[in-house]
Amino acid sequence: MFSGIVTGLGEILEVDEKSDGLRRLVIACNYDPDSIAVGASIACSGICLTVVERGATGNRPFFAVDAAAETLRLTTAGHWRRGTRINLERSLRLGDEMGGHLVSGHVDGIAELVTRDDFLDSASFTLRVPISLSRFIAVKGSVALDGISLTVNAVEGDLLKLVQRPALAYRSRKLLDAPSFDLAKIEVKRTGEVRRAKLYYLRDRVGKATRLRERRVKGEANGHAGKKKTARKVEAPPAE
Repeated sequence: MFSGIVTGLGEILEVDEKSDGLRRLVIACNYDPDSIAVGASIACSGICLTVVERGATGNRPFFAVDAAAETLRLTTAGHWRRGTRINLERSLRLGDEMGGHLVSGHVDGIAELVTRDDFLDSASFTLRVPISLSRFIAVKGSVALDGISLTVNAVEGDLLKLVQRPALAYRSRKLLDAPSFDLAKIEVKRTGEVRRAKLYYLRDRVGKATRLRERRVKGEANGHAGKKKTARKVEAPPAE
């Protein structure tokens, strides 16, 4: 598990095609290679990937991961090339500070950039997300975008609005920092906000159904009220 608080910046050094649709990614990092265990999980721009190798090239630490065909198909990892910069986060340990929200590293889908407004040290984004995901996103809830924990400002249909704050911009690469890069990986928070968003989404449908049910019950009650009720005759038991 992760928190969506980026702890390092990585750069793709090598991309090697392997058998069975695997792709070996060698990623430069600022972590001490001796502190990285083979088999450990590292979130790479929001994708939980398993370390298969670690070391250093000169003074540059690195670790390697294998991205499966499913990962390459469902995320933007398939677009990573030599020189691509990505956000990194080590997995949480019990007792670590939870600065963002619980992030699993299992990407739910791809968000498409619609509009972007840059400010002095932050940026505002409007993203289009699959409608199958947007109904589970609540205003003031959290999402992980490229591994960054962000608070949702507004949800309008399949449009999602949020802001990358100065501290986040400092600690991570700027979201969608390349003009040609218009896709980002999104993971929806799977706790109370999801349930609340789902309730918001279903509210209108449930509200309509409830109103119809209330009218039907009221109509039946009025119908019964017009009928004369007769008491049931209860015979006394025979005397012994």
